[in-house]
Amino acid sequence: MTESAGVAVFSRKHAGSDRKEFRAIGAIDAAPLTVRRVLDDAEAYPAFMPYVKESRVLSRHGDVAVCYQRIAPPVIGERDYTLKVQSEIQRQGGGAANYLRRWELANDLGPAPSVGVGRLTLDEGSWLLEPSADGKTRATYTIYCDAASSLPTMVLDMANQTAIPKLFDAIRKQAKLEKYRTGL
Repeated sequence: MTESAGVAVFSRKHAGSDRKEFRAIGAIDAAPLTVRRVLDDAEAYPAFMPYVKESRVLSRHGDVAVCYQRIAPPVIGERDYTLKVQSEIQRQGGGAANYLRRWELANDLGPAPSVGVGRLTLDEGSWLLEPSADGKTRATYTIYCDAASSLPTMVLDMANQTAIPKLFDAIRKQAKLEKYRTGL
């Protein structure tokens, strides 16, 4: 476990793979619905999410969205992927709600690969947003992916350890904007 910027990052080997799965837990000073609105605003990701160059929703049917993203993290270069994202509301006693957002790779539902851009072949994860007694959100982020890179796994794991707290910081800053607190 490492801790940075108020985010505890855990990793473990994924069964049957040399790649690690990461789980991060941290507080976000906003209600879970506000954080959900930030995460739902995929079109705005290039303006605030680390390394995201392009993000667009290709389709949305009820609680399922298909999203295409192109990222440009340091060292490994540009990568792209299409995700199928499922959102759920889990009601608690007293009317409170947890928000769960899970995704899996769905490259067959997105654009063809671009020349010079690596295509991810594995990307699955989730966000769980839970209310805390102080009005904040306890956010749990999980990710298991292949960076489509020939870099050693150890280097890629270190990159995740650095990038995940930046992701939380970006969401924390965005959640302060009034448009997310009152709805889009």
